[in-house]
Amino acid sequence: MKPTNELNPTHYRQGKIEVIDFILDQKMDYLTASVQKYLSRWRFKDGICDLRKARWFLDKLIEQQVENSEEDNKLRRTSNG
Repeated sequence: MKPTNELNPTHYRQGKIEVIDFILDQKMDYLTASVQKYLSRWRFKDGICDLRKARWFLDKLIEQQVENSEEDNKLRRTSNG
């Protein structure tokens, strides 16, 4: 088994709660959790690279939500008449 510091690096333990604990507590989906992960660690790990990763996941999340809302709107229009 790997030492704790490799499984639980300091860039995820900067505050009073670990990022994974917050993600699990909030029952985040994959895309939301990925945004949170990269936003939480960017200052302590990969800087701008992590911000770009967070933006990539956020863009995917927005794209997914727009597609879902468009589909919901199509379904509502169809069922209403």
